[in-house]
Amino acid sequence: MSGRDRERVAAWGQELRAVHRRLRDALQFAREAVEDGAATESLAKNLALFCWGFCTALNGHHSSEDSKLFPLVLREAPDLASTIGKLVQDHNMIAYLIVDLEKALSAKSERDVLLRHLDGIEAVMETHFRFEEKQLVVLLDGMAGPIDDLDKTQLFGPIA
Repeated sequence: MSGRDRERVAAWGQELRAVHRRLRDALQFAREAVEDGAATESLAKNLALFCWGFCTALNGHHSSEDSKLFPLVLREAPDLASTIGKLVQDHNMIAYLIVDLEKALSAKSERDVLLRHLDGIEAVMETHFRFEEKQLVVLLDGMAGPIDDLDKTQLFGPIA
């Protein structure tokens, strides 16, 4: 494998970390929008924009992992089936938390209620990201073959 090919393959694990950083940033923007309050119509629009954007990005990331990335990982390392099962379980838990946040947004809930929802998502998300990176980054950095035929958004979602 040439140096350039090795760089391309090694980029997948680092891309996963970069996507996680972008999702953390999106959560922070949503949190700041809530903390700034939604007393005016323009702030309410910003709040909705950042929260809905974060929810969409996180769900898209997890959907792409479940449908594209994880099957490739399992072909490469079938012994990671229980790890992938745990990650998918986390995705489902986070999806439920996002639905609850979306309901709170639709109901125009108070600032503290929205922040509690974001806190819950952040806690699960952080634990999930750390576990996922610990388990998959090295493997992804070493994977070749079918993974290189995919675009990063297919593997990591629209925020990639």
